[in-house]
Amino acid sequence: MLVRDAMSTMVLTIGPAHTLRQAARLMSARRIGAAVVHDPDTCGVGILTERDILDAVGAGQDPDTETASAHTTTDVVFAAPGWTLEEAAAAMAHGGFRHLIVLDDDGPVGIVSVRDIIRRWTPAPRRPAALVG
Repeated sequence: MLVRDAMSTMVLTIGPAHTLRQAARLMSARRIGAAVVHDPDTCGVGILTERDILDAVGAGQDPDTETASAHTTTDVVFAAPGWTLEEAAAAMAHGGFRHLIVLDDDGPVGIVSVRDIIRRWTPAPRRPAALVG
């Protein structure tokens, strides 16, 4: 199975000036754990995760003034849609992170998370058998 089969194609993209609270609201509303941070001034793409926000708030930083750019991971490992899920899982395990931005020639096309991979690797739950009465 390939990354393209498991990735989420609905990618939340925010700017570097978004506050952590704004990012958290957007991520929470979409029930996702990461946002792509696109900085048009640097042509760079980074990632902001729920853990980045949690670490900042836990350190006493103000989510209304702290910006995404200050907490974005910019040395990102990217996946290609044609990677196997095993390759994606190995990259995550080796790097110690839970999300990969998926890139093609035109830029980000998705995000694959550990949860996405587990859903593909785990068989669908069985429905309980109907009670015979």
